[in-house]
Amino acid sequence: MPIVCALVPAYRIAVARLADPALRGRPLIVADRLERGHALDVDEAAYELGARAGMTLVQAGACAREAAVAVHDPARARALWERALDALDAASPLVEDAGDGVAYLEMRGIAPESGWLASVRAAFRADPELAALPLRVALGPGKFAARAAARVRDGAVVRVGEAAAFLAPLPLRFLELDRATLERLELFGVADLGALAALPHGPFVRRFGPDAARWHARANGSDDEPLVPRVRRITIDRALYGEGTAQREDQLLFALRTLVARVAEDVAFLGKRCGALRLELECEDGERPVLESVLAQPTSQAATMFDLLRARLEGTVLHAPVIGLRLAAERLEEGGAELFLFAGRDPDPEIVAIALARLEAALGPGAALCARVVDGNRYEARVAYVPFSATRAAPAPTAVTADAATAAAAETGTLAYRVLAPRAVEVRVQRGRPASVDGRAVLDVAGPWRADEAWWAEALDTGGRPLGNDAYDVLLEHGALCRIVNERGRWFLCGTYD
Repeated sequence: MPIVCALVPAYRIAVARLADPALRGRPLIVADRLERGHALDVDEAAYELGARAGMTLVQAGACAREAAVAVHDPARARALWERALDALDAASPLVEDAGDGVAYLEMRGIAPESGWLASVRAAFRADPELAALPLRVALGPGKFAARAAARVRDGAVVRVGEAAAFLAPLPLRFLELDRATLERLELFGVADLGALAALPHGPFVRRFGPDAARWHARANGSDDEPLVPRVRRITIDRALYGEGTAQREDQLLFALRTLVARVAEDVAFLGKRCGALRLELECEDGERPVLESVLAQPTSQAATMFDLLRARLEGTVLHAPVIGLRLAAERLEEGGAELFLFAGRDPDPEIVAIALARLEAALGPGAALCARVVDGNRYEARVAYVPFSATRAAPAPTAVTADAATAAAAETGTLAYRVLAPRAVEVRVQRGRPASVDGRAVLDVAGPWRADEAWWAEALDTGGRPLGNDAYDVLLEHGALCRIVNERGRWFLCGTYD
């Protein structure tokens, strides 16, 4: 699969210099903010002076005193890269956005092959502002080889069968491994991709984990990671102006229904469904409130769109008559809807979305939250609250077989910890581990996790005693999974897992 990588090295640096030409020719540090900020990126000159990405701004400035400092503007950087992706559509219909400054284009079936790199470069530089960015393009048999080639030199071409030889002399940092892994590999004498590729696959993967299989394959020039084309940014919008004013709610809703019908008709005509709506109101006093709504599931149904927008309007207070409306349908995707042979989704995600819109209209954005189980040893850290959405209420139907359900639960299931009032239990300890709880045998045990509380009482000599306890998770013979705590020789049952 021929892949062309379009790479803008040090993209944040390039965007900062594009915004301020006075920064060109000087060592540059791009930071997240000036006050107590950190260096996000440094150019080669600042790197030679000792500045590194990840340093605090004070540390980076002390190392590279001659360097200028620019504050990163993520909104501008993203908008500029979106323009670049739109421009690259002229070179290939399949473009993957791999993050600001990196894009992959699949060139299979595009002729002539000799002009692939030139066509990508010409499409990128068709925009005058983009032409000022330091673009590199390279061809490879996969995404990893193409990006590595672009990092090595502009215009590099790596053919099928040549990837392993091309990658062999490159340093391990091309794999973008963490520092600890790089240090471990260096201890084994592995300094480049060729040395890593020469390692025996099985022992290497067993020592370094499942991710090592991907590293080993890439070092050998084998990269089967598919290209994921980006979703086209298409927006349909309609406006309603010059047809009088809406002073009452019924007048506004009548005009809105007319506008929604026009937008829904346009969406359906393109064979699309929209996932989000953006309604802009223009009032006589110049006020222009904007209401953004996300649909529970993409649709082209006017009734669903209207119900959602009407719910969002319920909490909006307008101080002057409305003289204009503009409605945009965003996040468009291919049309068609899933049909299920048996029971549909329950609850209906559209009903849930409308209820959420009314909650946000009455209580403000982010008023609806739900609990999510997260990893953690102590129960206090095992629950996090996240914004609730209609999609969370309506998971897609899964396989109907018991074996498939069991397998899915084993892969994705989580346990919810239920706190109980501490109750004294009798625990028999064998070889330092709980062997039975109230006469029930312990099949498996995890822990202990030590908690030392009020340790400062003893240190300050206030007369108090520090409280220390050891917590264990135990699986009992009748299938219950519980947490027991040993506190000063006494055992308590503190919770169970559901």
